[in-house]
Amino acid sequence: MPKLLQIDFEFKGPFGEEMAEGLHDLAVSINQEPGLIWKIWTENKEKQEAGGIYLFENEETARAYLEMHAARLRAFGVNEVNAKIFDVNEPLSKINKGSV
Repeated sequence: MPKLLQIDFEFKGPFGEEMAEGLHDLAVSINQEPGLIWKIWTENKEKQEAGGIYLFENEETARAYLEMHAARLRAFGVNEVNAKIFDVNEPLSKINKGSV
C-alpha cells in the first residue's frame, strides 16, 4: 500500500530559483531512493521552512528514507525534523486527480 511521507524543518535558505539551482543534484539523487514514486518540494521563505511531500511504495521504504534523510539533515545542522507517515485513500485521491 502506498505511503505518503510529510517532512518539514527549519531552513534559512536559499529559496526559489536559487534553491532549485543549489539542490539540483540532490533532487536528481532522490530519484534513486528505493520505493520512491514521487516527491513535491515545499518551501516557505517567510516562515523559514522547507521540506517535502513524498509518495513511497510502502511503509518500509518510507521509514527507511525518513531515517536516512533525518540523519542527513542533522549533519547539515538541522536540529528538529517534523515528519508524519500517512495511508493514502486511493479512491478519493483519484477523484481529485491525485497521482498514486
